Amino acid sequence: MRLDNLHPIPESMRGAIVALGNFDGFHQGHQAVVGEAIRWARAEGRRAIVATFDPHPVRLFQPDAAPFRLTTLDQREDLFAAAGADAMLVLHFDRAMATMGAAEWVEKELVGHLGAAGVVTGQDFTFGKGRSGNPQILSEVGARFGLSGRTVGPVSNAGEIVSSSRIRDALKVGDCETAARLLTRPFAIRGPVQHGDKLGRQIGFPTANMDLGSYLRPHYGVYAVTARLPDGRELPGAANLGVRPQIDPPKELLEPHLFDFSEDLYGQEIEVAFHHFLRPEGKFASLDALKAQIGVDCEQARNLLAGTA
Repeated sequence: MRLDNLHPIPESMRGAIVALGNFDGFHQGHQAVVGEAIRWARAEGRRAIVATFDPHPVRLFQPDAAPFRLTTLDQREDLFAAAGADAMLVLHFDRAMATMGAAEWVEKELVGHLGAAGVVTGQDFTFGKGRSGNPQILSEVGARFGLSGRTVGPVSNAGEIVSSSRIRDALKVGDCETAARLLTRPFAIRGPVQHGDKLGRQIGFPTANMDLGSYLRPHYGVYAVTARLPDGRELPGAANLGVRPQIDPPKELLEPHLFDFSEDLYGQEIEVAFHHFLRPEGKFASLDALKAQIGVDCEQARNLLAGTA
């Protein structure tokens, strides 16, 4: 269920335990915060709600910032539900929210709108005007209204703190394996399939072209991927992500080629997961040279995805 801070919530959702944060990526650290909220809610017979900000505060304060999202709202909603949450609450982050004092924000959003019984955050969570609010202030203000607070510390994996920044850094250099380890799943881009210039079809490797939207741009290049179709099927493939230097003018796209697949996907939403980086983008002397390289890429991707490389 998706709730909205601009609209009243169902009475059945009042008195919930709320996990509060940005949760972009929903990595191991985020999962620990949400997991604590769900356990607390179940122990007290309450609903568990995950509250996430949209747009991300960075987008309001730095509107020209390069795309950096690891998930869309739809992906987060699915991930929260799979973790056991009863609902996702979208907190619309606008100028009014950004300039609201910390105490006022707790009283208006958590107490007034949600009627929350408890809230769980990470230790470094901040909110309110000038990021003046923190877990201690949240607990102090909340106590006046019967709102309890808990915090969850950082999560480490292989000796490093799990963070969205670390995952973004890994993806920017094509390190899919580190990103997947910290996310507990491969990074994935979801979106509708659009018509392209049909070059892939001409050379025998048709692609399901996708816009990158607000997603972080991983390192441009060719990847071994899997794609989840609307009917739930998951298919292996190889994908080019970048500006396609072989074609003029350049256009940024994600172009997955799905192995042994010829069905029409135009207009359908698919999700492409990045498993292994194969090589950077490159311009070839001819279409025949490009075709030969794509054949090599596909063979390598098949082997990697099958675990035989």
